[in-house]
Amino acid sequence: MLTRLGFDRLSGVYLWIAFIVVFGVMRPDTFLTSTTLHSIASQQAIDGLIAIAVLVPLVCGQFDLSVGYNANLCGITAIILQNQHGWPMWTAVLFGIAIGLAVGVVNAIVVVRLHVNSFIATLGMGTILSAVQVIVTNSEQPPPARNLSYANLTQHQVFGFQIVILYLLVVGVIAWWFLDHTPAGRYIRSTGANPDAARLSGVRVDRWTSVSLLVSGGIAGLGGVLYTSLTGPSLSFGPTLLLPAFAAAFLGSTQFFPGRFNVWGTLLAIYVLATGVKGMQLVSGQQWLNDMFNGVALIVAVAETRQRRAKGASLLVRRRRNRESLDEKAQEPVSAG
Repeated sequence: MLTRLGFDRLSGVYLWIAFIVVFGVMRPDTFLTSTTLHSIASQQAIDGLIAIAVLVPLVCGQFDLSVGYNANLCGITAIILQNQHGWPMWTAVLFGIAIGLAVGVVNAIVVVRLHVNSFIATLGMGTILSAVQVIVTNSEQPPPARNLSYANLTQHQVFGFQIVILYLLVVGVIAWWFLDHTPAGRYIRSTGANPDAARLSGVRVDRWTSVSLLVSGGIAGLGGVLYTSLTGPSLSFGPTLLLPAFAAAFLGSTQFFPGRFNVWGTLLAIYVLATGVKGMQLVSGQQWLNDMFNGVALIVAVAETRQRRAKGASLLVRRRRNRESLDEKAQEPVSAG
């Protein structure tokens, strides 16, 4: 029981509690308020969705650096289709998500068929999507959607919270079930752990790599549509989502199941980081703390993940050597005393 509640598994929970206590004491009038609670919960829901979009390829041993640009293009397109072309809201929403899926398909083709490293392929795709957005918008930010139902899509209140929180929880549960409780999820994890061994075991590595990038693109498209519903259109919101998403995914891999990318650790990390940033901003009044905090968290999380994996590999080597040593001793002839 104590092992399950150890700092190595739940450091994020203890850090979250520490943030709440410290900043609550320092700024009780502004930090310990329902306004702060609701703003953190709602604003980070989109970051949580993008973090899940980043997480799925990471589990498969791939990177998707296009998720931010993908989300931006999908969200802007959904608004333009409603405002300028008179599309119904749900048709525009589904088309925006479809764009995200299409981007995922193209990423999969480049990575799997053309054998381009996913880091380079999706980085290049991000710049392409940025150019496409300029073509679509002519570098002019569109006005908010005229259809009020589009805003209500995320801003409708449920138990005092905006409904976008519910969307995050639903996507989180589906992603957790998919990755941890289905054969597809096991194939994706085995591909990410050791693609060569997975291929020798009969796992279709290319197929599951493609699936991970497709899922990433679809979730990014959903996140972009919901962002423009929640806060309105912006030509530059997408790239700002990338750093918090990766920071949360790597920091989340140190939580609950150390050394393993997981959904609930990622979502915990999103809100721990957001709480720390919000508290420090209220105390200092500095807005640059967001990028600073997430950048430091990403570096620390990646470093700790690498150390855990190195320790795990070293432990496996020692166990193998000990086993071989015991086997050699067992095979030695016994002297006739």
